[in-house]
Amino acid sequence: MDNFREEIVAKKNRGLNSVAYAAATVLMVVLALIAAMMFSTLGAGFSVQSLVMMVVTGGLAFLIFWKRDTLRTEYEYSFTNGELDFARVLGNKKRKNLGSMTIKNVEVMGHVAHSSFQRYVTMPGVEKTNWFLNRDGNLFYFYYNKDGKKRIIVIEPTEQLVSMFKTYAQRGAFQG
Repeated sequence: MDNFREEIVAKKNRGLNSVAYAAATVLMVVLALIAAMMFSTLGAGFSVQSLVMMVVTGGLAFLIFWKRDTLRTEYEYSFTNGELDFARVLGNKKRKNLGSMTIKNVEVMGHVAHSSFQRYVTMPGVEKTNWFLNRDGNLFYFYYNKDGKKRIIVIEPTEQLVSMFKTYAQRGAFQG
C-alpha cells in the first residue's frame, strides 16, 4: 500500500495580499493606458519625452503584470513512499517545481521550535531555504548534505504529514 499525501499551504491572513493584488491590477491598467496615450501622441508629432514616458509606463505596467502573481503564492508538498516533492504555485496558475528529496537521506529533521534547529541553522556554511508562508505555523526543518553543501529546508506541514516523515526517516534523525 502506498503512502501518499499532498498538502497545499496558503497564507492564513490574505486580506492585505488581496488589497495589494487589487491595487497592483489597477495601477497596471492605469500605466498601460498612459503608455497607450503616449503612443498615440507619437503619431501626431515625434517627441523624445513622449517616447521615454511611453517606454517607462509600458515597462512598469509589464513588470507589474509579470510579478503581481507573487502576491498569491502557495506551496505544495507531495509525499509518496518516502519521496517529498516541493512546488510553488503562483496565482493558482503557474506551478514551479522547487525540488524533491528522499526522507531517508535526511540527517536531522524536527520542529523549528525545538532547540536542535538553532544548532544546525547557526552552523557555518549552511544554506537555508524557506518554503513556508505563515511564520506562526507549524514549521518543520530538514537538515541534509547534498554535493558537499550543508542545507536546511523549512516547510509548514501538518502533523499528519510529519508522522509520515517519521516512518521513513533514519533512526535518530527526528529531533522533536
